[in-house]
Amino acid sequence: MKAASLNVSDTQAPIPSLADRVRAVNVDATVVGVHFLGATPVFVLGEESLLFAGETERRIGAHAGAILASVSDGTRIVTGGDDSKLIEIDADGKHRELASDDKKRWIDQVALGPDGAVAWSAGKTAHVLTRKGDERRFDLPSTAAGLCFAPKGFRLAIAHYNGATLWFPNATGAQPERLEWKGSHLGVTISPDGKFLVTCMQEPMLHGWRLADSKHMRMSGYSARVRSLSWTADGEFLATSGSEQLILWPFDGKDGPMGRQPKTLTRAESRVMVVNCHPRHPVVAVGYADGAVKLVRIDDDALILVRQGNGQPVSALGWDNAGQMLSYGTESGEAGILAL
Repeated sequence: MKAASLNVSDTQAPIPSLADRVRAVNVDATVVGVHFLGATPVFVLGEESLLFAGETERRIGAHAGAILASVSDGTRIVTGGDDSKLIEIDADGKHRELASDDKKRWIDQVALGPDGAVAWSAGKTAHVLTRKGDERRFDLPSTAAGLCFAPKGFRLAIAHYNGATLWFPNATGAQPERLEWKGSHLGVTISPDGKFLVTCMQEPMLHGWRLADSKHMRMSGYSARVRSLSWTADGEFLATSGSEQLILWPFDGKDGPMGRQPKTLTRAESRVMVVNCHPRHPVVAVGYADGAVKLVRIDDDALILVRQGNGQPVSALGWDNAGQMLSYGTESGEAGILAL
């Protein structure tokens, strides 16, 4: 990949900092997710609990073991754990069990969909629970390694070995759509316009399909496996981790990134671990392996420092729905909240 001009992204040049405005939170556990319930930041911890970091901090025990996945729509958080349980937590900290796996398998993938639907996977089985309480299941040829709902209609995308599957939970008897590509596919996302599906591979690359004709897109050039994906608010770029630069793939045309180079920003010595796009503006929050957190403006690669690196990898980033607050967490249990 061709590197973009460094300019203000040059690691030797001083950049503006908001680090002194960050409220530090000591969660004392690995942070595996960050969400906002209204204006309250919630840190999902690696073991058992969630930390609500409002005006007063409180821990909510939700699982009897590791929390493996979490997702939120701003009004609730849904988590899956190695205790085989799917748990819903509301803004008051009240939690209830939505489902449990009868074979005691880990619930390690979760997704939220339209009309309050929840999807989760355990082993080779994907499940969908509608708001009315109807549960549907779909057995896959291999372990489900990523879930996401399509932005339009009621379809669930499932990443697995040798490709991805689009399942229509409400279409009884309808055959799911298979998208095939050899290898391990470990995560999945669909573009906001519903035209493209992209998976993270075990190798340091992404693979994509244009859904209208299943045409393939191969997106490579990373130094490590891509573990974090985030769409910009306008859907024109897919921000990705896995390199010493912020890599954004263009999806602003009918062919997406086919035959095009990605936009590469903020070259650094440390690898990008987590990305999370601002919900309204062309800005990306970026967390690094050295512990730094930066805000990157896509238009001109301008940077603002949120957290100085201290050698502890950033493991989670989250914006509130209004884009006025950003929270981060690290593998070592350090966390912070920035009000913009």
